Amino acid sequence: MATITELPGGLAADVFLRDYWQKKPLVIRQAFVDFECAVSADELAGLACEESVESRLIVEQENGAPWQLHNGPFTPEQLTSPPAGNWTLLVQGLDHWVPEIADILDHFRFVPNWRLDDIMASYAPPGGSVGPHYDQYDVFLLQAQGHRRWQFGGRCDAGSPRLEGTPLRILSDWQAEETVVLAPGDMLYVPPGIGHHGIAEDECITLSVGFRAPTTDDLLTGFTDFLCSETPVDGHLPDLNPELPDNPGEIQPQVLEQLRSLIVDQIDNPRQLALWFGQFSTAPKNADIVMPAEQPMQADELKSWLASGAILRWNEGSRFAYTGLEQQTALFVDGDRYLLSGDARPLAQVLCAASRPDQQALLALCADDTLAELLTVLHNQGSVYFE
Repeated sequence: MATITELPGGLAADVFLRDYWQKKPLVIRQAFVDFECAVSADELAGLACEESVESRLIVEQENGAPWQLHNGPFTPEQLTSPPAGNWTLLVQGLDHWVPEIADILDHFRFVPNWRLDDIMASYAPPGGSVGPHYDQYDVFLLQAQGHRRWQFGGRCDAGSPRLEGTPLRILSDWQAEETVVLAPGDMLYVPPGIGHHGIAEDECITLSVGFRAPTTDDLLTGFTDFLCSETPVDGHLPDLNPELPDNPGEIQPQVLEQLRSLIVDQIDNPRQLALWFGQFSTAPKNADIVMPAEQPMQADELKSWLASGAILRWNEGSRFAYTGLEQQTALFVDGDRYLLSGDARPLAQVLCAASRPDQQALLALCADDTLAELLTVLHNQGSVYFE
């Protein structure tokens, strides 16, 4: 797959990254021409009843309380008799369960794979909304069915006033700067921290293509946990060059310097950082996404399928990435790492380039029995499958 150089709708990707990405909103009319939604409202409701699917129901007014939240899974009765008034059904990670929705993500690979998160579906009858809010991540709002009126603009932060009496972070004193109505195929990009509010004009479905923005807490906690599992941590802090203290209550500067040196020595390791972040950024969102293949294969069988022209593709919820090390390439798939050396290194680039990797390139690489075995492992654990 060639590098994505244009956004849906034709804007050059480098222009978008320079002028809009994490800076200002952008409306793209007919980003997807003649777009037809691959799921119906009834199918979304069915998914919202599944235990393994994350879903939410947001009600604008319920028993006098504003913007109330209900978490799934729901019963069919709850969704066939929804609450009175304005409401919205959200289904998270729709791309994990619907291959046609997962294919939409390939249009957004002008940013690295690890930055892409998932696609959320929002279904609402006329008037439905999730309220005025802002996100901490970038999002493309693709209108999939019906029409939604979007008000957006104005930078928000943790100090922006919020509505009380709701578990949601609803902005209480926010004035939009622009208003647009999106039709099927239209798309709105909203950067982090920009307020926005979408209201259904008619029965509509919006697909939100979200991007990852790990918190500093997630990064620090994840890396330190990794270091503790990968490096010896059973040593003790020695007492170097002890001196009689002027005051036994003082923590002396040389002790703090000793601590700083110990910590820096542990974290100042580019290889460890690369291995951790590859595993961290490709870990599945939950344990139900990547399931072992129902019919495991042997390596010869997998090569035979490739030779016959069968298309191998990623599991819709799997994540693939790689990074180059000094003498190796580290391939990361669903939180696991595989270190490739020599002629095996190109496999990482081929596998990570697209959700349907270059089949001829894979077949050529599988002439190496070790690589054929690795690809078979990925198939049998459920990270890839044949269409």
